[in-house]
Amino acid sequence: MALTAVDAEDIPVRAVPTGTARTDPDKTVCDLRIRSLAKRFGAAEVLKGVDIDITAGCSTALIGANGSGKSTLLRCSLRLLEPSAGSVALLGQEITALRGSPLRRLRAQVGFVFQKHNLVPRLSALTNVLHGAQARHGGPRCWYQGLAPRALRDEALHCLERVGLADQAGKRADRLSGGQSQRVAIARALMQRPKMVFADEPVASLDPAAGEEVMKLLSDLMREKNVTLFFTSHHLRHALDYADHLIALPGGRKVLDGASDDHDLAALKAIYT
Repeated sequence: MALTAVDAEDIPVRAVPTGTARTDPDKTVCDLRIRSLAKRFGAAEVLKGVDIDITAGCSTALIGANGSGKSTLLRCSLRLLEPSAGSVALLGQEITALRGSPLRRLRAQVGFVFQKHNLVPRLSALTNVLHGAQARHGGPRCWYQGLAPRALRDEALHCLERVGLADQAGKRADRLSGGQSQRVAIARALMQRPKMVFADEPVASLDPAAGEEVMKLLSDLMREKNVTLFFTSHHLRHALDYADHLIALPGGRKVLDGASDDHDLAALKAIYT
């Protein structure tokens, strides 16, 4: 099935030089454009006609209380869940029109950092990071570090170095701390060489100190590589500190959409009262 291109006047070419200002709406380039997105589970309407633009190279926080539809929106954006209505253009492609290998190829360009880390517990940190290259390399080469060619092992080790865990490469994932496990998950996402990273409550399962370290690491790495970051959080301070742009989604409806510099903690807390 051929990829369905989105109208170039609707979503411009993605490439934006590092350092280009991204707050002017006339100059933005969208990596994710959502229109009238709805999702129902039986009679329950979780997402209610949501419109969102995620600008290339920016960090965007999606905030809302538990049950507000944040995780559902991320999963609908990758078609891990099927939307009930609406359209989703991801990296310039209308994802709702894709099936089979074209859909897999598009998903492979997006890293996903989950709240529960989703590592294989009995495998080493290095092998878990190698799994991030599976979309680029077919067959068993990325299943275990002993099967991987040296170039892939070196790349995976470099990703672990970037998250400060090169010395833990041989340790089983189930023997890592929570903060270390999430760092390995970030390294696995880097191994994908993604154009965009989704992070679903990436520090919710960590203690405050580890959560702060992991959130800063994730934000810094994405900025350094000019990778678009779209993360969900109910930690309002993290949203203000690590996002260029804020979107609030209480009750499945968008009620706030603007630059983080234009909002403070009191204004965000008011959304929850």
